[in-house]
Amino acid sequence: MRAVVQRVSQAAVKVDGTVVGKIGHGVLLLLGVQTGDTENDLRWMLDKVLNLRIFEDEQGKMNLSLKDVNGQLLVVSQFTLLGDARKGRRPSFTEAAPPELAKAHFEKFVDLASKEIDVKSGVFQAHMEVQLVNDGPVTILLDSKKLF
Repeated sequence: MRAVVQRVSQAAVKVDGTVVGKIGHGVLLLLGVQTGDTENDLRWMLDKVLNLRIFEDEQGKMNLSLKDVNGQLLVVSQFTLLGDARKGRRPSFTEAAPPELAKAHFEKFVDLASKEIDVKSGVFQAHMEVQLVNDGPVTILLDSKKLF
C-alpha cells in the first residue's frame, strides 16, 4: 500500500458536487492499493497512519499522533499513487491492484480505522474533488513495502 498523509485543519471530498466526506482537524489520507498487497500491508499502514507523530505538543514538537489529538481521518482511494512515470510520458499503472482487491482493502482499512477514530471517506472509483487546508504544511509519504 502506498499513501500520502497530509495534516489538515479541514478537508472535504465531493462526488458530483455533493460533499460525501468532511473533516476538521486531522489527516487527509490518499490511499493506493498495490498488486500483491496483503492483510499485513493493510495493518501496517493502519498502524502507521493512526500512530504517526505529526501533531505538535505543548513545546511545538511533532510528538503527538492522530489518536493522541483525537483528530479525524478522511480516506480517499487513489490508484494513481502507484503510477510509474520513469519511462515515457504516460504513467503506467500496472502496479495498482485490480479494482476488486483495491476496493476490499480500502473498505477494510476504513472499517478498521473507524473502530479507533472518527473516519470519513470518499467513494471508491468515483471522480472526486478533494479540498484541503494543509496544516504546516505537513505531508508524509508512506509505503508498506518500505520503498521510501
